[in-house]
Amino acid sequence: MSTTLYHPSIAIATADRPLRFGVESTDGERSVQWVLKRNCSATPRQMLVLFASLSVLSLGIGALFWLQGATLVMPFAWLELLAVGVALLLYARHAADRERIVLQPGQLTVEHVSGRHTERVAFAPAWVRVEPKHGDRSLVEISGEGRHILVGRFVRPELRRQLADELRWAVRRLQGMPGSGLSARPL
Repeated sequence: MSTTLYHPSIAIATADRPLRFGVESTDGERSVQWVLKRNCSATPRQMLVLFASLSVLSLGIGALFWLQGATLVMPFAWLELLAVGVALLLYARHAADRERIVLQPGQLTVEHVSGRHTERVAFAPAWVRVEPKHGDRSLVEISGEGRHILVGRFVRPELRRQLADELRWAVRRLQGMPGSGLSARPL
């Protein structure tokens, strides 16, 4: 699994510390958003076209054998298409999985979508703690105010430490900005 990386220039970031995973909002509000998602190589429409092509080919070959008197080929062609269809449905169910982290003045919102299940947790940035769960290559735990959530599932393990550092850095920068209404507090 990997993530889609953004490399924008960002007002919160300085030249020596640009964001690698995050993107600043363009609507003038001081907010940063991280969207971490699966790197899917095929769109749902492409998968549907692939399945339809495979179905036509498989059923066409099965029909030719049926006409030649090999009657057991067609049931196996249907069984094959059923198995491939179930596999594609399982794939499609998690193709849109993602993690979305939004940092705004006064609120850090983390949303984790897996299949049909969505988990959303909101934190006050002044009380947030960001750290790897067990070590540098483990998932990143965001915690505060008695709540916690793990992020970084779609980031390569060797980049999770960098994601944690970036999240910590952005929270500190936002808290230290004039007009944010927040005081800088060590993480």
